[in-house]
Amino acid sequence: MEDSYSGLPTSHLLGSVPAVVDDGKSSPRYEAPEANMQTFPPNNRGDKGRGYQSLAGPSETFEQQPASNWRGVFNISSYTQYFNVDTDIVLNRLLASLFPTGGDFFSKIDANPDLYGPIWISTTLIFVVAALGNCATYLMEKNSDASTSWSFDVGYVNLAVWSIYGYAIVVPLGFYFLLKYLESNASLIGFWCMWGYSLFIFIPSSLLLLIPLEVLRWFIILLVGGASACFVASNLRSYAGGSELTIIVVAAFLLQMALAIFFKVWFFP
Repeated sequence: MEDSYSGLPTSHLLGSVPAVVDDGKSSPRYEAPEANMQTFPPNNRGDKGRGYQSLAGPSETFEQQPASNWRGVFNISSYTQYFNVDTDIVLNRLLASLFPTGGDFFSKIDANPDLYGPIWISTTLIFVVAALGNCATYLMEKNSDASTSWSFDVGYVNLAVWSIYGYAIVVPLGFYFLLKYLESNASLIGFWCMWGYSLFIFIPSSLLLLIPLEVLRWFIILLVGGASACFVASNLRSYAGGSELTIIVVAAFLLQMALAIFFKVWFFP
């Protein structure tokens, strides 16, 4: 019985798998294209026009990043990086400006020089010297003449705007071009930042100039002006490598002292 079933053709049985016969013909082979791994999220850079970034080495990825955020002189977004500071950073730089012999202010702001502090300091100083200058003038006149009445001189505000903003902008700009001419590695934003913070010491000292005593006023303004001038000179000294640059440091010191005397003569006479 078993021999009779063994003779049946098995290829027609249910569930049987026909044998694969190699007749010598090779079937075409399909090869998948080379995979290109990509990173997520997409690359949103408009200059490349690609939706995703391809995986690359560290050097290639670094080279694809933009060099700076500068987008032109007349583009407001170019200046946002100079206002990207918090309160702690500004306070630390304000405290550093009160130490005239440190000489390390540029090293503290080198990674992120700001314009927020200088603009805030200059604007505050304008209103402080204009208001306190009127008060000091009134107290001096009242001390000599009891019948003097209070009057606010608006001309103090105009004079403060032109003198303080002009000094904070033009003087660092002039020293920057001068040092560039002498082939020194100077930074215009760094100069504006340093000179702006050097004016901070005049804000609290203006309160002391309300004392109606002329000798004490001169002592205070010369002391404060000397401290501010030393702060500028000690930090500018890092660019001094020869006799010509040393003269520039001395000139910066004298200009800062001249600003202090100007405050005394015109706002606190």
